[in-house]
Amino acid sequence: MRKADTLFAAACGLILTLLAATAWAQPGPVQRPHIEVELVSEVKHVRPGEPFRVGLRMMPDEHWHTYWKNPGDSGLSTEMEWTLPEGASASPIRWPYPERVPMGHLVNYGYGGEHLLPVTITPPPGLQDGSDMTVQVAAEWLVCEEVCIPGDAELSMTLPVRDAPAEADAAVADLFAWADRRRPEAVDWPARFDAGGEQLAIQVESDALPAAAEWTVFVGVENVVDHARPAETAQLEGVLQAGQPLSPYLGELPDAMPVVFVDDASGEAFEVTARPGSLQNTGAAAPASDPTPPVGWGLAMLLALAGGVLLNLMPCVFPVLSIKAMSFVGGAGHDQRAHGLAYTAGVMLSFAVLAGVLLALRAGGEAIGWGFQLQSPWVVGLLVYVLFALGLSLSGLFTFGGSLMGAGQSLTEREGVSGSFFTGVLACIVASPCTAPFMGTALGAAVLMPWPMAMGIFLALGFGLALPMLVLGFSPALARRLPRPGPWMETFKQLMAFPLYLAVVWLLWVLGRQVGADGLAAVLGGLVMLAFVLWLAGRRDRSATMASIRHVAVALGAVAAVAALGAGVRMSHSPGEVENAWWESYSADRLAELRADPQRGVLVNMTADWCITCKVNEGVALNTDAVREALAANDVVYMKGDWTRRDEAITAYLSEFDRNGVPLYVLYPHDGGDPTVLPQVLSPGLVVDAVESL
Repeated sequence: MRKADTLFAAACGLILTLLAATAWAQPGPVQRPHIEVELVSEVKHVRPGEPFRVGLRMMPDEHWHTYWKNPGDSGLSTEMEWTLPEGASASPIRWPYPERVPMGHLVNYGYGGEHLLPVTITPPPGLQDGSDMTVQVAAEWLVCEEVCIPGDAELSMTLPVRDAPAEADAAVADLFAWADRRRPEAVDWPARFDAGGEQLAIQVESDALPAAAEWTVFVGVENVVDHARPAETAQLEGVLQAGQPLSPYLGELPDAMPVVFVDDASGEAFEVTARPGSLQNTGAAAPASDPTPPVGWGLAMLLALAGGVLLNLMPCVFPVLSIKAMSFVGGAGHDQRAHGLAYTAGVMLSFAVLAGVLLALRAGGEAIGWGFQLQSPWVVGLLVYVLFALGLSLSGLFTFGGSLMGAGQSLTEREGVSGSFFTGVLACIVASPCTAPFMGTALGAAVLMPWPMAMGIFLALGFGLALPMLVLGFSPALARRLPRPGPWMETFKQLMAFPLYLAVVWLLWVLGRQVGADGLAAVLGGLVMLAFVLWLAGRRDRSATMASIRHVAVALGAVAAVAALGAGVRMSHSPGEVENAWWESYSADRLAELRADPQRGVLVNMTADWCITCKVNEGVALNTDAVREALAANDVVYMKGDWTRRDEAITAYLSEFDRNGVPLYVLYPHDGGDPTVLPQVLSPGLVVDAVESL
């Protein structure tokens, strides 16, 4: 029995050894979900010490693709880990240049159809003629269509060793020829890059540069450029320049950046290594990096004029204009015209200053637009104070300069048209948080045009804002149609305070997003102090002593209000914490807990950073206000599972729904019933309808 046991154990060991060898040496191609892979050799035998090429042949299903070394906006590049005989070495992958693979608003770089990733193997010179050489590789890849599926395989091949010139394998010659045609020529031409002005600018200089009408540019480092906006190129003899917008996810620029240039006509390509440096003024035309304005200048002027007129109806502006219109009641005709012109001058000058600052900052590389000043907590806080003070004035708490809200009626009486001028300035200030119809297209076109044309569009917007008051000032008959003066005007003035209070609430929400709850609390305390100061400033004193005490108290209160504002706006706050606060990370225990609650539904999103469809769906559907509101209104908790790295818990969850890749969207009802699997391509309406159906 002891001898039989020994023989049985030896047989088992032999079987296990053979099985292990079989696991590596899988003959022919290997089939994985939606792709076929195979390790192939360019030669039929190996010559000692003489490099030869092998390659990973990949054949994804129709409409599926794998990825280049820089996958683009999402995805993962293919990786290979080699096991070779002692003394042998393998080169990095000799990447063929890729194709652009658009998916929604994203663009990736990869390969569709049959393709080859070649690698050069250098065998040791001491191989014996007549022996064999085994090459093994562990490959990992990502194959995607609407879903993305990670894959891996361990492949092996054994080639005979012959001390004779290598013989090409005709069966795979076309594959290696395809890779050779798409292999960029590595050149050492001087190349520099600069990342100023929100654009990556690359300059290559060489007398050997081929002349090409169109170039396609592939930056070989992830998260540097916006892949959805192709590079623009310009070329003169000996100089090639390229410009491409920077990625919003750009972190630190590399010290060396591989860049591939492909001649679109011939398919020939070269690769340079660009290094940081200032681009030289060599006479080459700069690539046109700015997009085309959405509309022409004339139409943009008309849209701006219409938008300015409609801006008068916005809640930030309407109270100012309503009270100012009341100042025309019973006024003389020539006074009305003078006030109308002064008001228009105040609006136009303020818009010119605002536009000048905006255009200057954009020329310096800042990404700003209408309302850019609201990105500063200081500006938002000051605007909160101003609108709150004006609201209190309209409510009758105090009289601020004889009614500053109406451009200062007392100022008008004392200083002629100056009150109307400053009303125009005030109208521009309070209009800055608002956007009226037609404004978006007009201002979007303005920032893409030369500055004189852009300034004209901004002035047209200001003229539209001033136009109603200008018409009223030059139309005595129209002014006479306004209601006669009477006690109703005080009621109307107080009523107009409430739109201002609503504007203050909105601005406080904006400020809270910038400085957090602690900063917002400090500013709210400052508003209380401001109200106290304004109330105290409007009191009348019976003696000089009381007047002095009140003046000191007003000064101290004003200092306290400003200090509270300064303390609040200086507090830092992480936007990421606010953005991420509305969803929970996936865990099986938490999901079970939520499902046991009959009052709560759950939407589970299984995603990954490299998943194209996941990113598109999150950008266009899941992260929209409509979906967030629907989830909140229907008591549905949003959970996300991140499968960017292997996670056994998420893998197990996917298998419950017969899935081996992401995305997966599962909606659980409130009553613990069967879940619903949503489509893999989402829209806001589809998600909202599904949530509301619960």
